[in-house]
Amino acid sequence: MTRLHDANCRLGGYPWGVVGGSAVPDLLSAMDRLGIERALVSHTMAWRHDPATGNRRVVAELRGQQRLRPCWVALPESCGELDKPDRFVAAALAAGVGAMRVYPKDHGFDLDDPDFAHYAAAFAEAGLPLLVDLAEAGWRPIEALATAHPRLAVIVCQTGYRVLRQAMAVLGRTENVHLDLSDLSTHEGLEWLAATVGPHRLVFGTGGPLRDPAEAVTRLLWSELSDDDAAAVGHANLEAMLPGPGVFG
Repeated sequence: MTRLHDANCRLGGYPWGVVGGSAVPDLLSAMDRLGIERALVSHTMAWRHDPATGNRRVVAELRGQQRLRPCWVALPESCGELDKPDRFVAAALAAGVGAMRVYPKDHGFDLDDPDFAHYAAAFAEAGLPLLVDLAEAGWRPIEALATAHPRLAVIVCQTGYRVLRQAMAVLGRTENVHLDLSDLSTHEGLEWLAATVGPHRLVFGTGGPLRDPAEAVTRLLWSELSDDDAAAVGHANLEAMLPGPGVFG
């Protein structure tokens, strides 16, 4: 059985309505049902309201949960809403945070903005991967950020359908851009990407509960990947990216 570690899920409510369980017990129940061992978890409050408040909230809600590791949301330095990069990263590591996430479109900044560069450099130095939905940034800013910070692992989430040409262009020119499986919807796109750029560029992530996590589980477990490649995508690639010690170590 392929072990599954989810790089991409959230706690909290959504302003447009109920999309599924939004509390820790709901998340754990869904993980048990689908055979997902562990997960990186951010909070919708950090996305839809205020990153600083939401980051504190996710740490508090995950305290004592050995299967769940916090993922914080970051902003540029422009308005001073977060601690300076070195202090922000130190606090994140002390809290057991495993990764960072950004929402450039919704939070009103450019991913390749100079005001975000110091945070990106600090994340790279600390070994904290950065998650971003494709619709929040676009390929050009993603590539620019990855090129400027070659030690920063960038995980592009929810790529959608008919994106392989753009994705391959960026994957071919970088070594530190990765794709998760949430809404990786091209028919046999997972298999083609694994054969073309290697399974090490792919990470299991569900996008749950906004997306049904069974989608990504089915995409991987019913794929044509070898057992070794499925294991790499299912958990090993993510484990290798995360700073330790932590629940994924």
